[in-house]
Amino acid sequence: MGGLRFFLIEDDPAVRKMLEKLIHESGLGEVVGCAEDGLNVRTADLLDVDVVLIDLLMPGRDGIQTIKALREEGFAGTFIMISQVENKEMIGHAYLQGIDTYIQKPINRYEVLSVLKRVADHMSAIRSLESIRQVLKGFEPPSAARESIPNQAAIEQQAEQLLLLLGVAGEAGSADVLLVMRWLAEQEAKGRPVRELPPLKELYAELVRREYGLSPVETSKEARAMEQRIRRLVLQAFTHLASLGLTDYTNPTFEHFAPRLFDFADIRRRMKELERGQNETECRMNVRKFLTAFFLELKRI
Repeated sequence: MGGLRFFLIEDDPAVRKMLEKLIHESGLGEVVGCAEDGLNVRTADLLDVDVVLIDLLMPGRDGIQTIKALREEGFAGTFIMISQVENKEMIGHAYLQGIDTYIQKPINRYEVLSVLKRVADHMSAIRSLESIRQVLKGFEPPSAARESIPNQAAIEQQAEQLLLLLGVAGEAGSADVLLVMRWLAEQEAKGRPVRELPPLKELYAELVRREYGLSPVETSKEARAMEQRIRRLVLQAFTHLASLGLTDYTNPTFEHFAPRLFDFADIRRRMKELERGQNETECRMNVRKFLTAFFLELKRI
């Protein structure tokens, strides 16, 4: 892969100059554009840009507002936030808007190089996988003869790795989550990508009918049991992530999954509950969001 193309949005000219120098010296790529605020930056300015380094606090329009606007305009590249703010809720909100990671001010040469190298490696891996997929397409059978069910073993292996990361691999609902993930993969293989799950009660009943072939009465009973098992698993994952964040806010598992699988405001409330020693939670779990986001994460692995 060639070097990455960076765009800097930073109101401090000294910081812009320092970042540009570090990027050039690292050999990771080149800076193809700069702006001192986010007001006048549009996706048309970022057509060939891989990574945007953006300051959190800027006059006119701050970094979070700029990221939100650019995402809505269709920019799909990587955002790295530059922040001197240590407010955890604000940083959490930035993750919700789509940043991939952040660099703490004052700028530290080694931290910047470490973050940029990690991002470059990740993007290189993604592009390599995409190249392999394109090559393999040439060996696929015609669509009419293609097996509609994807590689179940691969799906389950990836899902089990993710469940392990979330601290719920041993939960009873893990087998049920695997069934949901397999169903979602099948829908995509049939050309019906699922952006939002159907009503969960209907989905659970369909999975039970297909998997176990039970009578209508038994199907209804098992679907309710599946619903409870999955809800318990989601609650356990929620509490596990909140616990990781409480111990270390920079924990990579917490940083990546907390804002993607859950409402980050709920994660913060759960962290405060754990600080008070509260076992039960008053937060409501959005199980549909969790399952959909879980599947999207499987696709990223």
